[in-house]
Amino acid sequence: MVSARISRTSATQKGPPMATICRPAVSVPEHVITMEQTLDLARELHADHPQLDLALRLIENTGVKERHIVQPIEQTLRHPGFEARNAVYEAEAKRRVPEVIRRALADAEIRAQDVDVIIYVSCTGFMMPSMTAWLINRMGFRSDTRQIPIAQLGCAAGGAAVNRAHDFCTAYPKANALIVSCEFCSLCYQPADLGVGNLLSNGLFGDGIAAAVVRGTGGTGISLERNASYLVPDTEDWISYQVRATGFHFQLDKRVPGTMEPLAPALKEIAGQHGWDAAQLDFYIIHAGGPRILDDLSKYLGVAPEAFRFSRATLTEYGNIASAVVLDALRRLFDEGGAHEAATGMLAGFGPGITAEMSLGRWSR
Repeated sequence: MVSARISRTSATQKGPPMATICRPAVSVPEHVITMEQTLDLARELHADHPQLDLALRLIENTGVKERHIVQPIEQTLRHPGFEARNAVYEAEAKRRVPEVIRRALADAEIRAQDVDVIIYVSCTGFMMPSMTAWLINRMGFRSDTRQIPIAQLGCAAGGAAVNRAHDFCTAYPKANALIVSCEFCSLCYQPADLGVGNLLSNGLFGDGIAAAVVRGTGGTGISLERNASYLVPDTEDWISYQVRATGFHFQLDKRVPGTMEPLAPALKEIAGQHGWDAAQLDFYIIHAGGPRILDDLSKYLGVAPEAFRFSRATLTEYGNIASAVVLDALRRLFDEGGAHEAATGMLAGFGPGITAEMSLGRWSR
């Protein structure tokens, strides 16, 4: 039973102040690969693959028109080794993340010195100390700023970061949290992995950086009211990494596209706990792992496909940018002018586990 398993770590907060997630800033790298180029490369590189036709159909069905990658495609297709790949990750993160953070701080109308915790999420490279330490030293954050790096929740980490920021600002009502997502999925390309799932992932995932501020008081955006987590039992091997000498090898089970059937009840449950109907909300910010995820969620929640237009736009224009998807989808809601005052909505990220990180809130100006 879903209700028995949902984590209730954050209940409705009564009265002000209310943590508000402000407008995210998003950036994608300058190198672009289109759907047509992806298909041509698959035909060229895997001409004798026995399931090439199936892989091509699956890639076409993603609806991803183009993706942005951190290196030119010629470099991406070469594998210089895990050490060299991770060095690219670190150098490009340090080069690209600060400007995205500056825009997020400006949109939230706060300064670096006003940030009390930095939540940095990424599953496509590794640094220790975390990128959070580098940011504190280089960008003017206070030396007592808390650090919460999240590295192993994959695509669900975007939703988890929002939830941990909400928890922090509930515990410290005047605090501000900064969320940063940095995903260079192209650096996990493994030319020797020839399973259909891996060929599909080569045409699905893109690179992107996103940042957003959760303000303990003030701000325009979604005032967060409740969050929850749910893990589908015995599915931990459905989405995973195998860590080898050549780096992170993405593992995708063929059952993953069907995960909305067991996850939709969890989304209904958190809404019901809050006195809301999950099918009657005003906006939905949902991780877009692929078109079937969104199609099935529309079916099982009983909402119109148009409800997931922000997530579909991210998937079409950027591909699956992992933990950054939910922040980019939220950015698109802002670009549309936001919602009416007190409009109700849901934000959810899905990833390895199989894990769902869910939150509810109202639009507030």
